[in-house]
Amino acid sequence: MSDIFCRDCNMLTEVVFDHSAGDTICSECGLVLESRSVDETSEWRSFADESNGNDPNRVGGPVNPLLADGGLSTVISGPSNGASSNALPSSVGRWQCRASKPDRHLLNIFSAIAIMADRLGLVTTIKDRANEIYKKVEDQRPLRGRNQDAVVAACLYIACRQENKPRTVKEICSAVSGASKKEIGRAKEFIWKHLEVEIGQEIGTIHAGDYLRRFCSNLGMKNLEVKAAQETVQKSEDLVIRRSPISVAAAVIYIITQLSDDKRTFKDISLATRVAEGTIKNSYKDLYPHLPRLIPNWFAKEEDVKNLCN
Repeated sequence: MSDIFCRDCNMLTEVVFDHSAGDTICSECGLVLESRSVDETSEWRSFADESNGNDPNRVGGPVNPLLADGGLSTVISGPSNGASSNALPSSVGRWQCRASKPDRHLLNIFSAIAIMADRLGLVTTIKDRANEIYKKVEDQRPLRGRNQDAVVAACLYIACRQENKPRTVKEICSAVSGASKKEIGRAKEFIWKHLEVEIGQEIGTIHAGDYLRRFCSNLGMKNLEVKAAQETVQKSEDLVIRRSPISVAAAVIYIITQLSDDKRTFKDISLATRVAEGTIKNSYKDLYPHLPRLIPNWFAKEEDVKNLCN
């Protein structure tokens, strides 16, 4: 553990690291101080022992079962011509391929997945899952000729769902320069169609709570506010609200901030959640009649809840 300044405790406190979620958490009050979702411990950093006579530049980690030769013919070279070693994300490295043409294609795709995942702060297990999804689809039906950026983004979207760390399509789209939200949606449907049985068994229903903590962290909300939002979202699941879980999460965050000292506008919530302001307003209107029984009594007085504007 190490010391980091906690804005709730207003002092330096010890923190703990939740590697599965990628969160840095205050050990005193439980506030999520950072939510990067980056697993830096799982990168390929294991190299062959030079004393055994092996090539010191050759990857010495586990064989990659997704490649025809297990990736054993792939070497990593350092920067040349004075290029910076930080030019690419650390999980990608600089690849020199002594592989077959199909393997070179897969390595390029895996590199694209790694770059996109790093931009989104996704853990290595999600990157690996996205690699597997792409390989399985291509084994069934070649993907060449399709928008590869859209396909890679769709693989990441599905991998996030399978690993129970969902991202919105808009969040995924923010990390892609060569594909629109519509193109990613089409690629997702294409992959879903060809892996329907396998994917369907591993993806459950998404809930507003799946996005809530990350959205709250984006806004820098206090621990009590996050707790109140989580409780409100849980109670809202008993209602018949015909809104997407993402828009419900955004609306609940708006409601909680209006009942706190740190009020946020619809625009603030929209920027943090990537949900349109109009969508948040409509979801808020749907939730408004039920607020007296949704908002925790310990967080806000009944009179304050009634005074919220509809």
